[in-house]
Amino acid sequence: MRFLGNIEAKVDAKGRAFLPAVFRKVLQAGGEERLVMRKDVFQACLVLYPESVWNEQMDLMRSRLNRWNKQQQQVFRQFVSEVELLTLDGNGRFLIPKRYLRMAEIDQDIKFTGMGDTIEIWSNKKAEEQQMAPEEFEAALQELMGDDNI
Repeated sequence: MRFLGNIEAKVDAKGRAFLPAVFRKVLQAGGEERLVMRKDVFQACLVLYPESVWNEQMDLMRSRLNRWNKQQQQVFRQFVSEVELLTLDGNGRFLIPKRYLRMAEIDQDIKFTGMGDTIEIWSNKKAEEQQMAPEEFEAALQELMGDDNI
């Protein structure tokens, strides 16, 4: 499953948004019916996981944590409990609960960003603020992918 690109959209007064058709097609091709939404751990955006991707993440996290370590158990609990299970309606819409809108500082204008196996939902303002300057992006990409890292 590969979600790619940026698509601008709007949230209606009830907090509903249409999942862009290009992303719905990817979900359907992968046989996915449900999504899991949570606030990103690092950024002021929401992340949509196809249910199978979410389950893989949970399994990976659980395999790295000790059930008998209090802090690790708390981390796991917080990660998996702060989610919302979503099913698209017949028109491809889903509801973003008000608490998630507040967490991501979303009002009406949003941007869906394909991130490979997940989809991020940003307020348009926050999405612009998170972009690197072209020179900074070039340097970071060269450092990451340059000859020294091959």
